[in-house]
Amino acid sequence: MLDADRMVAAVEDYIGSYNRADLDRVCAVFAEDAVVEDPVGTPPRVGQPALREFFAVGIAAGARLTLDGPVRCAADHAAFAFHVDLEWDGRATRIDVIDVFTFGAQGKVSSMKAYFGPANMGAA
Repeated sequence: MLDADRMVAAVEDYIGSYNRADLDRVCAVFAEDAVVEDPVGTPPRVGQPALREFFAVGIAAGARLTLDGPVRCAADHAAFAFHVDLEWDGRATRIDVIDVFTFGAQGKVSSMKAYFGPANMGAA
């Protein structure tokens, strides 16, 4: 099991790399066979090629991620609230999200679930 400091560092690496548009580093946080459900209820994206394609779209759109509080860690999970600022249909938009990372034995994210819906989207 990872210690909390390593899980927090992985979350911070993910957020920072995303904001620097470093797609390789974003993907490096995840295991080869990682599963991403973003948002929860949509078809999961499985494996590095699918994750790379998914994250590339958000990065290309100029989405910016900002943590909204501390990362919460328990067992092999890290949960964190953050918001995304981006242009959506020509308008500045904010999406409030809670992500949950599950870490595998090698210290990489094996699962990511993003919790948000229409009520969490609004003008920035």
